[in-house]
Amino acid sequence: MPENSDHSFSGDSSIESDPNVENPADDDVASDFRFSQEPTLEQIRLLQANFAKERNWDQFHTPRNLVLALVGEVGEVAELFQWKENVRTGLPDWSQEDKQHLAQELSDVLIYLVRLADRCHIDLPKEVVDKIGLNEKKYPVHKVFGSAKKYNEYDEAKVE
Repeated sequence: MPENSDHSFSGDSSIESDPNVENPADDDVASDFRFSQEPTLEQIRLLQANFAKERNWDQFHTPRNLVLALVGEVGEVAELFQWKENVRTGLPDWSQEDKQHLAQELSDVLIYLVRLADRCHIDLPKEVVDKIGLNEKKYPVHKVFGSAKKYNEYDEAKVE
């Protein structure tokens, strides 16, 4: 991870597993919503790997096939949002049935993403932290605050 990143994790999973310890990444994040502490991505990886192995599906879980399945599932998520204007955070205007449908489709996306990373031997949790560090350099707060521009659209004169 880049040295100047605010997202440092010691690799000690006790932070993630102890509900009484605040996650250091949550200090400045105002939200009433949190993910469950478990399962971890590694536990999800193992669950899916065992699921596929028990069914003799490893032969079908090539990177190409998994990417195509992942894209299909992302399309199913997009379909749930299609034609819905002004979808608000927390989905307060959605029925419980629609929220459950979204949860199932998002789960499919995560399962395929984790399986793809597994089959490509990509340590996804580590790479996510590294990528956030790279994004912090690409999108420094003093240059991008409140803007949705792409990194190459910012005025270089603002660089300090």
